Amino acid sequence: MSTPQGSALTRGARGIGGLACLLLALLGTGWIIRDLSVAQQPADVWWTWLGEARRPREFTAWATCALDPLLVLGALAAAVASVRDAVAPAVAAGGLLAIAVATVLLRLPLLWVLGAGRLQGLDGGLTGQARLTAIAQLALSAVLLVVLAAGRRPEYRPERASYELPRGAHAAYGVVGRTPRGTAPRKPGGPRKGPAAAAGWALGAAGAAVAAWEVHWWSRLGWDTYCKGLIGDASVFRALLQPPVHWQALVLALLAVPAAAGTLRRAPWARPAAMVTGALLASQGAATLVFAAHTGQLARFAVLPAASRLELGTGALVAVAGLVALAAAARSGAPAGRTAPGDAVVAYGPAAGDRRPRHAPPPPSRLPPGW
Repeated sequence: MSTPQGSALTRGARGIGGLACLLLALLGTGWIIRDLSVAQQPADVWWTWLGEARRPREFTAWATCALDPLLVLGALAAAVASVRDAVAPAVAAGGLLAIAVATVLLRLPLLWVLGAGRLQGLDGGLTGQARLTAIAQLALSAVLLVVLAAGRRPEYRPERASYELPRGAHAAYGVVGRTPRGTAPRKPGGPRKGPAAAAGWALGAAGAAVAAWEVHWWSRLGWDTYCKGLIGDASVFRALLQPPVHWQALVLALLAVPAAAGTLRRAPWARPAAMVTGALLASQGAATLVFAAHTGQLARFAVLPAASRLELGTGALVAVAGLVALAAAARSGAPAGRTAPGDAVVAYGPAAGDRRPRHAPPPPSRLPPGW
């Protein structure tokens, strides 16, 4: 007898998901190539991503930020994982879900930020193309979410009521050492215990730190000023495809919560979610530190006000925590098996060499026909 133990994406759904992720990566790659073409030096794009205010060669604006190469790499990794049979179904689905949710949250404000008349002095055709790119990426993310919701099939596994025979013991006369009831098979691909704890607590600490600073800026700046950095304003514009600064911070804090909870529960889908969130948090913290180094704050760290030192310390914490979560979640997942590996069963029979436990009855002298 078999019963459904979970669900997995069909082969067609995984193919559609991989194609959607590939298109997401191609759209982001096109804008990165565009920025490289207008930069005075290719390294200017890199330093701009890290927070330095460098101007392009032409009278135009940068289109990408540090989020774009990370989203491109994440989409490519999710595309490869979705079409590889060696990747556990839950891990592949988690990669598609992580990229879809991150893209929706980070691209959504561009629909109104890049609207007509919001950004004065920029080429209307350029802003229109960037807005169409955001719309296309939102549509592809919606396709991924539909695929995850509708492209699932039941996954059947043999029912295990209370015990399981070891391999080669099908002709055993008796079985002792029952596995306790309620121990379900462990799903393959989930993070191991040590890396799961490291990634979960690192994501939780980084997310809490980012959220705490957003509360601080809200109370310090007031809602009117804070709102400009939350929903977007021409005075705080930095790059065409970059979300508003406070929106970006709140999204990262929001992504860290389910990723940390799922990783601590050792859910297979949480590994790709932790990798995506850890990479985004690491870039956020690195940008804070690079900007501080460019303005000379790191050199004057000892004489800075307490609030500034705390902000730089938080940036370092977020960068390190993101890297820890990324490295821990990238480690190979746990293989399929029971949650209680010590509860092995013991089988014995009439074959030579079988040792019967002392409290077990002996096998009959004559076995039934066909045994």
